[in-house]
This record gives sequence, C-alpha cells and structure tokens, in this order.
Amino acid sequence: MRLVLASNNAKKLAELQALFSPLGLEFVNQGALGIPEAEEPHITFVENALLKARHAARHSGGPAISDDSGLCVDALGGAPGVASANFAPLEAVTLTHSPSPAGGGGEPISREGMRALQDAANNRLLLERLQGVEDRRARFVSTLVAVRSADDPEPLVAVGRWNGVILTVQRGEGGFGYDPLMFIPVLNQTVAELSAEVKNQRSHRAIAAQQMLALMREAWHLE
Repeated sequence: MRLVLASNNAKKLAELQALFSPLGLEFVNQGALGIPEAEEPHITFVENALLKARHAARHSGGPAISDDSGLCVDALGGAPGVASANFAPLEAVTLTHSPSPAGGGGEPISREGMRALQDAANNRLLLERLQGVEDRRARFVSTLVAVRSADDPEPLVAVGRWNGVILTVQRGEGGFGYDPLMFIPVLNQTVAELSAEVKNQRSHRAIAAQQMLALMREAWHLE
C-alpha cells in the first residue's frame, strides 16, 4: 500500500519509511504529487495532524498519513509545541543568510537549506527563553494520524512521547530540529548524538509508529 505523507520534510519521510518497513508500506511526500501544504491553524498536535491527513487524502484520492510533532518544554508552558518548526520569527532566520556582494543576489536557498537556517534560529531562541531557568525538562511529542480517505470516519491516531532535558549548549551532528539540545538521560546522549538505528528504536516517532503499526494491523487488516 502507498500512503501519501502530509509533509515535504525529506528526513521525516526517511524516518517513517524505516519505521513502517514491517508492513512494507511505501511513503511518498505530498509535494512529489503536487499537493500543496495544508494550513495548521490549531493549537494541538492531534487537530493539526487530522487536518493534514484529510487534506493529503483529498488531493491524492487515496490513503494518507500525517505526523504533527514538536517539542514541549515544561518551563515554557508546553511551548514551542505546535509552533516548534517555526518557533523563531522569519526575520530571525533570514538575517542569518547574507546575500552575495555587488548586488548579485546570491544563489537561491533550497528548501532543505532554509530548513537548516530555521532550525538554527529555533535553537537560539529556545536557549534565550531558557536562560537562567533550572527546570529544563521537556519532551518530544509525535502524533500520527492515518486515514483511508478524506472522509474516513475512523482515523487512526497514535501518540508517542520521549522525555529529556534541554542542554545549555548543542551537542552532536546528527538529526535535525532541536535534536542537538535534547538530552536523553537514560541514553546519556543528545538525540543528535544517537545513531539512526537507535533513534528509530527509541524516539517519540518510533513510539507512535509502533502504536500505529498495531492499529493498522487491527483496523486496516494489514500484515
């Protein structure tokens, strides 16, 4: 079965493809099918995930899956939450990219390049907000929603949570987003220091994926 992933994040696609390999599912980013990104107006992960899954299913005419995920920091009242991907304002991102001299304008920034700039700005803002804060407990949250069609009355919903603490400096070169700041005490490493294999076994997305695999086997009769 092919599922449209309601995202254009190549790294997220690779993670989910690996996590759902036991069912032999094929994932394709919605952008590859010319499907525009959906608005994410809600304040909870589950509401946004459901909206995105139905949007992708409606445009593709087939089953779809979405992942609305982010970082929730206790001392910030759960922020950045659903705003995790764009925590820092756009001007904070663009200021980190200087155009070429002599009015050349420079090379256009790719989607992945812009994502890297946004990640860096998000991490800087998070550290600023937590400056002097002792309670640095946080968790990554992943909410997966799968639908057979846009009007599916029985969406499958799975939620995974991965607890850790936010460091004062970044560590590690792997992963993306807040991974270099998220320290997992039971592993004594940041998420960015973990191998892809370990991350796919222990992450919030892995926990949600295991739940979703069980739901798909039960409700969609997949083997």
